[in-house]
Amino acid sequence: MLKDEYKVYEEKMSKSIDSVSADFASVRAGRANASVLDRIMVDYYGSPTPIQQIASITSPDPRSLVIQPWDTSAVKLIKKAIETSDLGINPQDDGRSLRLAFPQLTEERRKELVKQIHKYGENGKVAIRNIRRDAMDYFKKMEKKSEITEDELKAAEKDLQKMTDDSCKKIDELLAKKEKELMAV
Repeated sequence: MLKDEYKVYEEKMSKSIDSVSADFASVRAGRANASVLDRIMVDYYGSPTPIQQIASITSPDPRSLVIQPWDTSAVKLIKKAIETSDLGINPQDDGRSLRLAFPQLTEERRKELVKQIHKYGENGKVAIRNIRRDAMDYFKKMEKKSEITEDELKAAEKDLQKMTDDSCKKIDELLAKKEKELMAV
């Protein structure tokens, strides 16, 4: 009976892990990666638009990205959006496209990025624990209404804790992998 309820919370936890994974992908690790631009929105004709929707992004070499807007009037808008973002890179504008050169990361910058991914990981764990709390509240209400027994509540509590632990472990694995990637010279 409770298996259907578990699926809902398991899905939510899975989405939290995916969100943390996307956050990690947006942190640059010294190599040019188009996913660092995922979060940057361009004010294009009055509405915030992702760069990928108004331009093609290529990586001619491991240390640079080239952004070619389909509408050349968007070059200045994209440049402004990148400059105001927390990316820390100044794009070079040739009138038709933008070139982003990714410098080698310094040891200090690597440590800052590691702190940043630790924050992302902790935020993900907090989200997962909040999902567990919501689920427990839901099951406690069910028990109060006599929809489930006290034993079923205890079993649900145990299963939710296992789900939470597994999800947090996945985030820790992602975090360790990303940290290793960042600290590799």
